[in-house]
Amino acid sequence: MSHDTHAPGLRSWVASANAPGHDFPIQNLPFGVFSAGGDAPRGGVAIGDKVLDIAAALAAGRVRGVAAQAAAQPTLNGLMAMGRDASAELRAQLSALLAEGAAPAPELLHDRASLAIHLPVEVRNFSDFMASRPHCARLGRARNPDNPLPQAFHHLPVAYHSRASSVRASGTDVRRPWGQYPQENGIIFAPTQAMDFELEMAIWIAEENALGDPTPITRADRRIFGVGLLNDWSVRDVQRYEMPPLGPFLGKSLLTSVSPWVVTMDAMAPFMAPLPPRLPSDPACPAHLDTPRHDALRVTMRAAILTPRMAASGIAPHVVTEAPLAEMYWSLAQMVAHHTSNGCNLLPGDLLGSGTVSGAADGQEACIAELLLRGPIALPNGETRRYLEDGDTVIFTARADAPGVTPIGFGECRGTILPAHRS
Repeated sequence: MSHDTHAPGLRSWVASANAPGHDFPIQNLPFGVFSAGGDAPRGGVAIGDKVLDIAAALAAGRVRGVAAQAAAQPTLNGLMAMGRDASAELRAQLSALLAEGAAPAPELLHDRASLAIHLPVEVRNFSDFMASRPHCARLGRARNPDNPLPQAFHHLPVAYHSRASSVRASGTDVRRPWGQYPQENGIIFAPTQAMDFELEMAIWIAEENALGDPTPITRADRRIFGVGLLNDWSVRDVQRYEMPPLGPFLGKSLLTSVSPWVVTMDAMAPFMAPLPPRLPSDPACPAHLDTPRHDALRVTMRAAILTPRMAASGIAPHVVTEAPLAEMYWSLAQMVAHHTSNGCNLLPGDLLGSGTVSGAADGQEACIAELLLRGPIALPNGETRRYLEDGDTVIFTARADAPGVTPIGFGECRGTILPAHRS
């Protein structure tokens, strides 16, 4: 339920937070980890173009409690372990501290642009889903036009285990990888010719369930601490060749980028929406995944490309897709319930990827492999792209919006393609 921290009229004594359209108004207050001037990393909260130093706020007596102590640490795992109630109480304290009318404390703030922003969580496990019907259908038609969706798609949110060690914060460059894939003269080992992005939502897990103890759908939403942006960089030529029969491996494990600010599910409360209805021809949702809750999220996600020539000419990044998260076939909570349904234990700070957030309309294809089904990508300076070239930068942004509510954003998730290492 929405409460006073979401009030549209709420303003902050941090002036930049009141700017129309800012990603980080006082209604947001996402958590992250930063360092300043070579200091050790510690927890902070984004507000406007500033970052509130939680450790400094604790020392000054402006926030208190074990949740604040956990949020001040070099990772957010401890705060996530405490669960949603603890983080909601801390968020309420932070809102009161930063609200217009409270005693200003500019000494607790840092200019965000001057800081090093770190991966906010020690990621021990990462699982990636495939929950968009349009994404699966578009790419599946090439394999089987009459039955493009995976056999299990309507019965469960399909997923695979991905690589936790290569998750990195936004801004980390992406080295073009070598891999094996077919060419006219046979299978070669060479730098990929099909570097792609996948526009996804990052899902950060709260609490821990004991091994063998599933999280039921009735409380699966409480296991989601917060969300962010995720780019599951994909090497399509390698991926297509290696997938049968076990699925992606080297085509996905090179690097996964995430936005560094974790938007809490308490901040997302005003943007919840009903799940999209199933088609009459679809089977009923399995009882252990069925819920009447409004678990969809009203978020519009965007991917933009900036080429070296565009940057040199002062041309802004070009948005190539704009996709609606609320239309995903499976919700984030259903992903959590399914992941634990066999008793798998999810740990605080575990990362789930929503899967490629493609919508049904043209322009809502959330990866290049889908966009190419309508032809090469045309850029505003006359360049075209089939896949990403060296020096290209991919930038994800997103906006949560709903009637009568102050919109909030997620910051950026970006990465630039570097040339492959020489053989």
